[in-house]
Amino acid sequence: MPTAANDIDVWLTRYDTIDDENLLARMRRILDDEERRQEHVFYFADDRRRHLVTRAMVRTVLSHYLPLPADAWMFTKNAYGRPAIAETITDVLPEARGLAFNLSHTRGLIALAVSRDREVGVDVEHLSVRNVSLGIAHRFFSPREVRDLAEVPDHAQQHRFFEYWTFKESYIKARGMGLSLPLDGFSFELPHENAVRIRIDPALEDRDERWAFWQYRPSPEYLLALCAERAGDRLPAVKMRTCVPFGEACDVTMPLLRRSHED
Repeated sequence: MPTAANDIDVWLTRYDTIDDENLLARMRRILDDEERRQEHVFYFADDRRRHLVTRAMVRTVLSHYLPLPADAWMFTKNAYGRPAIAETITDVLPEARGLAFNLSHTRGLIALAVSRDREVGVDVEHLSVRNVSLGIAHRFFSPREVRDLAEVPDHAQQHRFFEYWTFKESYIKARGMGLSLPLDGFSFELPHENAVRIRIDPALEDRDERWAFWQYRPSPEYLLALCAERAGDRLPAVKMRTCVPFGEACDVTMPLLRRSHED
């Protein structure tokens, strides 16, 4: 069953392992017309499958929380492109109000964070899809983050880069404003091996203490960061699940690399 109110579920699907054509066809049937059209926009088969499984995953997972068939969900987007449950649904199903979700995907893996009455953002990255450089960091990171990255031994820079990158992505996604937020307008500090904290420029009209962060290693090739609004002094509980649309969900444990401190 989904987790208690005010806590957070993170659902993970390895879409690259799904090759049952009957199952894929079943997923396609629950999409709306626009989602089905969008599948054919992608040139590569991997991208088409990722799109299909992602959209089916959102629908089937949300139906774990509320009594609505997977094909009945309707969605809207805010001014920055972030999807949310449409008012057409919340008007007839008031329990859907406050149910928040956020998506991320990378090669082979989809992550979906779900919570209630709090903003949430998730980012997952494949650590070997691309090589990173200090030049990219200079473009997107704060001066403090760039300095820290430059001091890390060469063999560890790839991992440190993605530590910062996933945290930054999770924050801008939780804010629901995407890259309209300047990535150098907030900075992450890693005070010791298992900790993280954020420092936000007041110009962004936000408070450091509003947010909590977690970072996980779903498997050796992936790094996942989660950002969520705090519930007073208590950090929300996070539950990790693996799933396949129309299949069973399994609770899983995975290495927790960093998290915010309790205040």
